[in-house]
Amino acid sequence: MTDWSKIVVPALSELDPFALGETISDVQARYGLEEVVKLNWNENLFGPLPGVVEAARDELENLSLYPELVNSAFSEEVAQYAGTVPGRIVPAHGTLALIGVLASAFLRPGDHVVVPARTYGLYAQLSAVRGATIERVPLSELALDLDAMASAARETSAKIVWICDPNNPTGWVIGGEEWESFLDALPVGCVAIADEAYVDYLPADRRVRRELDVENGRSVVVLRSFSKFFGLAGLRLGYAIVDEALASYLGLVEEPFNVNCAGLAAGRACLRAGDAAEARRAEIAEARETLSSGLREAGVEPLPSAANFVLARVDVDDTNLADGLAARGLLIRPGSDFGLPGYVRITVGPSPLMRRVTGELGEVCAALRG
Repeated sequence: MTDWSKIVVPALSELDPFALGETISDVQARYGLEEVVKLNWNENLFGPLPGVVEAARDELENLSLYPELVNSAFSEEVAQYAGTVPGRIVPAHGTLALIGVLASAFLRPGDHVVVPARTYGLYAQLSAVRGATIERVPLSELALDLDAMASAARETSAKIVWICDPNNPTGWVIGGEEWESFLDALPVGCVAIADEAYVDYLPADRRVRRELDVENGRSVVVLRSFSKFFGLAGLRLGYAIVDEALASYLGLVEEPFNVNCAGLAAGRACLRAGDAAEARRAEIAEARETLSSGLREAGVEPLPSAANFVLARVDVDDTNLADGLAARGLLIRPGSDFGLPGYVRITVGPSPLMRRVTGELGEVCAALRG
């Protein structure tokens, strides 16, 4: 028998697999349920915007061709949407792919990277696979401690600082002045990679204009996703905004034609949604407030959030609460899964669903309190 642990790079033997948890089928079988609602993966429960499914379907006629032309058209439309130029756009099959590409492009064994102690777990995992040493910086009252992260970057001569804004799992948002001070405090040669997977839930006037940092030559990379606000998680589509010279280097690491034609067509349709996208943003904000209000009525403390999820402090065991709701066909994420016991994270869905969730959560909490 081959001992693969002796053949793969050593870091892989030291890492835990990415935890996907139980499938819907598992939960249905365990509790004898006909329906299960997923509120644990931050998926878009409102569905794609108008015209998006049709655009993807129309592009299926071109399945026999490499997506060269549609890739270029995608970069042009994204650049117009983001307020930059096409040469700074790097498409990919999801921002997860870009995280891996960037880690490969920047990191060598022994390099240091800085990550918040509570954030998306694959920043650290994919950096460690490349042999990097991970410097974890604790949160400050569940906010990213940017001063401490910049200090850690200086002390270790870090190559990358990973930022998620709004942060997952807390929903916290970084302010413009705070961001500028953070960039100024980073050492020379350190790249700030800002994952803006949830930024489209914010109105334009609340967003940090990091594309301007790229334009001004700062060591900044911006990642954006179509999985969350635009609801294309099943098509795996994202992009980076980077300096044009860096885009050329990333092209040497990333496989060519890595995004499928249907995904690119759907992404372009998303960017043309206009008023429908604004209406969806308002609808989600209203549903998020419905969720937060209902949580407060249930005796639970929701944290402020600008994303499609709410992190809430509970006075019962978070794992038992998640299990109790799973038995009712509602999947939420216990905070213990990501090092925050005593919290739960709940995906925002349509307001009627949010009223059901908070009502049943209140009943389960009451039962657990005895």
